[in-house]
Amino acid sequence: MEVAARWGLTARGVLYLLIGVLALRIAFGDRGQQADRGGALEELAKQPFGSPLVWAVGAGLACMALWRLSEAVFGAAGPDGGKARKRLAGAARAVFYGVVAYSVLSFAAGEKGSGSSDRQSQDVTARLLDLPYGRWLVGLGGAAVAVAGVWIAVRAIRHTFVKHLKVSAMSPRIRRAVEALGVCGGVARGAVFAVAGGFAVSAAVRYDPDKAKGIDDTLRSFTRTAAGPWLLVAVAVGLALFGVFSFAMARWRKV
Repeated sequence: MEVAARWGLTARGVLYLLIGVLALRIAFGDRGQQADRGGALEELAKQPFGSPLVWAVGAGLACMALWRLSEAVFGAAGPDGGKARKRLAGAARAVFYGVVAYSVLSFAAGEKGSGSSDRQSQDVTARLLDLPYGRWLVGLGGAAVAVAGVWIAVRAIRHTFVKHLKVSAMSPRIRRAVEALGVCGGVARGAVFAVAGGFAVSAAVRYDPDKAKGIDDTLRSFTRTAAGPWLLVAVAVGLALFGVFSFAMARWRKV
């Protein structure tokens, strides 16, 4: 499980780093590549040994799902790792990373999916809105994602992640650097989740699936604020830093 956890954290880091780089390109005028998981995988596939790299990322995310599942079954590391809320969080993360791993492995196997994350989000929202109480389902789901985003950002600001690190194995300089990465990266990641959740709530309120947005369009929406493209620059850099933070977690996290 320790190998699986560290492999999974590394794979997560690769995706976030690439999404951050793609979002940064968009901020500076490149409107071509999608700044989401699909765009990151396409970018990775174009590199030397791209196909094996995509398979490695997919396998790493599958390992991440297994590690989180083991936390749900056996408890997480730490004195309170066996508590019910920790086990439930582990189960939720296992499901999330299982879905992500499936999509990455499907891409590696040649299945390019149904388009961008934006189109997928709108299609899923449209199907849900057609169900009985569909607006409530979409609204509650969006609210849950938005709350999760705020929770991620707050935990980053409070340096909650430090308790999961092998601090004794780090020099003071490295620890300060990792803490800075965790705060900046966590706030950016939380902001993206919160805004995406808000768009889903808007889709439910207006009964309009086109109001739902995936990661790519959520990131592009930052350019339409008063801060213009500079807000997207800040978020993009934060996502890339979260990727680097994930690499640090792969090295020093307690498992």
